[in-house]
Formats: sequence, structure tokens, C-alpha cells
Amino acid sequence: MNKFVKYLSIVIFTLFTLPAFALSDAVNTGIFNDTAIDGYDTVAYFTENKPVEGNKKFQFLWRDANWRFASQKNLNLFKQDPEMYAAQYGGYCAWAMAGGKTAGIDPQAWHIEDGKLYLNYNKSVQKDWFTTMEADIVSANKNYPEITDVSKFQGN
Repeated sequence: MNKFVKYLSIVIFTLFTLPAFALSDAVNTGIFNDTAIDGYDTVAYFTENKPVEGNKKFQFLWRDANWRFASQKNLNLFKQDPEMYAAQYGGYCAWAMAGGKTAGIDPQAWHIEDGKLYLNYNKSVQKDWFTTMEADIVSANKNYPEITDVSKFQGN
């Protein structure tokens, strides 16, 4: 029984500590999913000034995630310049990223600042983020490459 407890302890320790050492994916797709920003069209935030759900028939693989678009036009715009249209921090919550963590988003909690799209966990978090946005952007810009595997895509 002692050996069993010892091995079980090692397994449990490993399961709980591995995520601490693993980098998060460059793009937030959620668990058991490969779709960026909950399937919303990242270009529409810029062109229509609102969140619009994307369509599977207008889909593009970028940074190991499927980005969906509401139209062929938006898909083409994204293909021409993904860095311009992609949500900052791979679509993770900007406020969480500023704190060195990753968190999902509510596609309705969005903001464009200096031509960049920022998403937040929810509108309550976004309200707090607005009060410290400038400093949070500086922190999140530093944290994003440190806690995700985005560096493997540099130059792409």
C-alpha cells in the first residue's frame, strides 16, 4: 500500500505541476476546440464596429487556430494582414494577460485602441481594465510571449 500511495502522489503532483511549466497556446481556442475567439469574425470588429459570428465556410488556419469570418471579403482582409486584424494576445483576456495569466473571453467585451483589438473575460472585467488599460497593455505585451508559445510563429 505504501508504494501505491507514493506512486499516486507522484502522479498527482505531476498532473498539477505540468501545466505550470507548459506554455499556453498562442491563440485562445478553449478546451477541446481549435477555433479562435469563440468563432467570432475578428475583422468585423474593425469593419462593422461590432461582434459578428463567423461562418465555417469562411475559415482560415493561422497560428494553429481556425479563424472564422462572416464573409469572403473579411477572410481575404485577414489573409492579407493577420497581425492587423487578429485580437491581441491571441484572443485571451487582455486584463488577465496583464496579470500574467490566460483567461477566456466574452466576444461582446471588446475594445479597439490604437488600431488593435482587445478582448476581455466579461464586461465587468473590462470596466476594471479600462481604468488601468495603458499600464495593462504594457504588462500584457511583455507577458504574452513569456506565457504562450507565440514565439514559434515569429516571422510567419
